[in-house]
Amino acid sequence: MSQIDPAIQDLIGDIDYDPAALNQRYAYERDVRLRPERNKQYIETTAEFSHYADDPYVEPIERDALNDHVEIIIIGGGMGGLMVGAQLRQAGSDDIRIIEKGGDFGGTWYWNRYPGIRCDTESFVYLPMIERTGKMPSEKYVRGSEIHAHLLHIARTFDLYRNACLQTGVTGMNWDEAQARWHIHTDRGDHMTARFVVLSNGLLVKPKLPGIPGIETYKGHTFHTSRWDFEYTGGDEKGGLHGLSDKTVGIIGTGATGVQVIPPVGECAQHLYVFQRTPAAVDYRANEPTDSEWAGSLKPGWQQERVDNFNHVTTGRQIDNDLVNDKFSETGRLRDAAWAAAKLGRPLSEEEQNLIIETLDDKMMNRLRARIDAEVKDPATAEALKPWHRRWCKRPLFSDNYLPTFNRPNVTLVDTAGQGIERMTETGVVVAGKDYQVDCLIFATGFETGTEFTHRAGYDIVGRDGLELSAYWKDGMKTFHGMFARGFPNCLIMGSGQGASAVAYSFPLQEQAKHAAHVIGEAKKRDARTVEPTAQAVEDYLAEVKPMSVSQRKFWVECTPSYMNDEGGSGNRHGFYANAHPAGTIDFYRMLSAWREKNALTELEFR
Repeated sequence: MSQIDPAIQDLIGDIDYDPAALNQRYAYERDVRLRPERNKQYIETTAEFSHYADDPYVEPIERDALNDHVEIIIIGGGMGGLMVGAQLRQAGSDDIRIIEKGGDFGGTWYWNRYPGIRCDTESFVYLPMIERTGKMPSEKYVRGSEIHAHLLHIARTFDLYRNACLQTGVTGMNWDEAQARWHIHTDRGDHMTARFVVLSNGLLVKPKLPGIPGIETYKGHTFHTSRWDFEYTGGDEKGGLHGLSDKTVGIIGTGATGVQVIPPVGECAQHLYVFQRTPAAVDYRANEPTDSEWAGSLKPGWQQERVDNFNHVTTGRQIDNDLVNDKFSETGRLRDAAWAAAKLGRPLSEEEQNLIIETLDDKMMNRLRARIDAEVKDPATAEALKPWHRRWCKRPLFSDNYLPTFNRPNVTLVDTAGQGIERMTETGVVVAGKDYQVDCLIFATGFETGTEFTHRAGYDIVGRDGLELSAYWKDGMKTFHGMFARGFPNCLIMGSGQGASAVAYSFPLQEQAKHAAHVIGEAKKRDARTVEPTAQAVEDYLAEVKPMSVSQRKFWVECTPSYMNDEGGSGNRHGFYANAHPAGTIDFYRMLSAWREKNALTELEFR
C-alpha cells in the first residue's frame, strides 16, 4: 500500500518491525513442518493400539442385549446429546434413549481428566444452561471436573439417565423404508429400532497417536491424555502426581492439552522431557474466583446476552461493550476487520482489511514472543519456545504457569525443529540421533478432526435404497442447514459441518439442539412418518455454503500445519473449517431461529 490512511494508521499504530522478514520466517517454519501424509501421519487407536481408547474410569458392566423400539435415539452423550435430550424433554418428548460409549455422560469432559484441565473460554459463556440449572461456575475458567459435574446435573435435571445405554458403542445403523424406522446395532449385541435418530457423535472423542517409527516397540508405560492413568501417576486434576516422583517422563504434544498438563507433570516428575514439534502460542489466562456480588446482580437473560456478546467479539464484529474482555476476546479483532470499518465509518478495501488484521496479528505475536523472553530464563530454551505463525493458525492458548515450567531444573525442552521425533526404541525416544530414556511416555496428541464423519463415528450409516453416507459424502457434506441429509429420513446431525462454529463450541450445540427438537416436534404434530430435506433445498443450500474464499484459502495454506488446516492444506472436504456457512456464528443461528419462527418448513418433506 503506497500511502496509509491516517485513520488506519491510528488504528494499527507504528510498525517497528519488518513485516516482510516476519512473513518469510513464518513461511520457512511452515515449510519445515509440512508432511505429505497430512492426517495419515497419525495412527488410529484400533487393533494393537486399541487399548489407548479403553475406558480407565469405570469397571465394565454386564447387561443383557436389548431388542426394543424407542421413539428417539440420540447417539452420543456429550454436551450435544445432552442439549438435544434437554430440549426434547422440555418439548414433551418422553420416549428418549441416549447411547454413549463412555461410562457416563459428558463426552470430551468425561474422557479428559488430565491434571491441569480447565476450559479455555470463560465459564459463564461456555457452560450451557447456567440460568436454567441454577449452577453458577466457581471460577472464570473452571476445572474439568466442574464442567463434567455441570453436564451430569443437566442429565439428572432432564431425566436423561432413564433408558440410557452407557458403555455402549454403535456398530451399525440402517434405514427400514417399510417400517419407517432406523435399525441400530451396538457392540453389546443390541438391536434397537427408532423413529428418529440424532447423531451427536462429537468432534473431540476419537484419540489419535503420532505415527512415529518404532512406536509399537516401546516397552515403558504409556497412555493418552484423554485416558489419564491416575493409578500410575497418583494425584488428580489438581496435581499431586506422587507416582511420578521417581520417574523420567516424556510428553509428546504441546497443543491445548500439553500446555495444561505439562506444568503439573513438571512439578512432580523426577525429570520431564517435553518433545516439541511446533511451539505453542500462549497468552495470559488470569483466572479468578466468581464474584458473588456480581453474580447476585445479574438479570434474567444475562447468559444469552453474554454468549451473544462473546461470539460477536470473537468473530471480529463491532461491539461497544466487550462483556468478557479477556485475552480470547482480544483475538477476535484478528478474525474480521468489520469493527475497523464501523469505527472509520466507511467500507474498507481488501488491501486495507489485510493490512489492519495482519499488523495487529504481528503485534500480538511479537508480544507473545517477548513474553517468552521475559519469563524463560535460558535464552536457548526461550528461543526454541517461540511460535512463528499467525495467531489463528492454531487454537489460541492461555496459561500463567506453562512458560515458567521450563525454568525448573528437572524439565528439559527437546525441540525437534519442526521435524518431529525420529523414532522410538524399547526404552526411549530418539530426536536428531540422541536417545532420551524415559520410564513413561504420555501422548498429548489430541483427537481425529480432519477425517470423514463415518470414520470418526466408527460405522457407516445406510439410508434409503442402501445409500451409504460415506458414499453420499465422499466429495464433501451435502446437507440442509448442516443437519439434514437427503436420503436419510428422520436423521438429524449435530456438528460444525456446513453450519457456523464458534470458539465456545457449546453455543452451536445448544442452537442445533433447538433446531432438532423443533423439527422432530413438527413431524409429530403433522403425524408424518418421515421428514427429510427436499432435493431442491439441499441444492440451494449447497449454493449458499460455498467453499472458502480466495483470501481464506490463502490464510490457511500459509499457516503452519495443524488440525485446523488439514495439517498444512485447505482442500480437505471433511476438515475442521470445511464449507462453513458465510453468515457467521451469530447471524447463522439467528437465521435458523427465524426459519423456526416462520414454521413453514417448506424445505423439508413431511410424508
